[in-house]
Amino acid sequence: MKNLSEIKTIGVQLSVILILFSCVSTKNLNVREELFQQQGKAQGTTYSIRYIASDSILTSLTTEKLFAELDQSLSIYKEGSLISRFNESPTGITVDAHLKAVVEKALNINRVTNGSFDITVYPLVDIWGFGVRGHGKLPDSATIKNILSCVGSKFLKLNVDFLGKEKSCVKIDVNGIAQGYSVDYLASHLDKLGIKNYMVEVGGEIKTKGSNTINNRDWAIGIEQPNDEGFEPYRAILKVKDAAVTTSGSYRKFYDSDGTRVTHLINPFTGYSIVSDLISVTVMAKDAITADGFDNALMFLGQKKALAFLEAHKELEAYMIYKKPDGTIADTATAGFKKFLLPVNH
Repeated sequence: MKNLSEIKTIGVQLSVILILFSCVSTKNLNVREELFQQQGKAQGTTYSIRYIASDSILTSLTTEKLFAELDQSLSIYKEGSLISRFNESPTGITVDAHLKAVVEKALNINRVTNGSFDITVYPLVDIWGFGVRGHGKLPDSATIKNILSCVGSKFLKLNVDFLGKEKSCVKIDVNGIAQGYSVDYLASHLDKLGIKNYMVEVGGEIKTKGSNTINNRDWAIGIEQPNDEGFEPYRAILKVKDAAVTTSGSYRKFYDSDGTRVTHLINPFTGYSIVSDLISVTVMAKDAITADGFDNALMFLGQKKALAFLEAHKELEAYMIYKKPDGTIADTATAGFKKFLLPVNH
């Protein structure tokens, strides 16, 4: 049986999440159950699926088909995908259930956060080098000002299955929420298969159901402390049951330009990288799409405003790592999140 010192590190784009697990089998009602696991690469990152069952009911081929289905709808990197067709369209397109669900949630989070989370920032994300074109010449203020006229969820109109746009230059990027949706979609497939205990992770975004019955404990997740030079030992561990956990941060996807850090988190109001004392935000919610959307919005708000927002939205719990004015690193969490934290011995 593996103990807390045996932690498997899952690499992620924005933060590193360590998942504690055991592979010992046991007996339950005379049925031998095991912890099955599936790992691979998808959506430009890695994924890991762990579930407890009497046999390996989920095949790798099935998982590949599920990811291919999602990419055909949501990937800006896949030519001919629905989202790519929308971005190329002058007025809009008919969307499938995947893109519709993601856009609906994104528009909802946009309204709740007063525009802090906005999927129409794609032209800005792209021009700063975090989109399909990659890093090139930095944009000047005139270019950014021109692009800002095409940014704003107010230009999107979702009517039944038709996603329209008021300006042909409006383009969307759902990367800030799509992986959360992907996690939920994979989890829903496990639900259909009758799996009652699982942990699904895509790019560090996680959803759990039930518990680790092999070890007779809740699923455990470690949040590693970010560091510009690499990573220090994990800063916190939390126990999770029937919840989703996602992380957003500014220390993974960035580059330096004349002494200024340019991150992939773009302010939809200014067109430049967000300026925040927050280094990373880990959100716990009932589903991964919700957590994934709000972790980005909270990064935008900064530590104090984020805590005030969370106070008014009890359906969310969060853990934040931030930089103090003196440059030291500190953390804080909502009272609800603290209930899930386990002692950490450094």
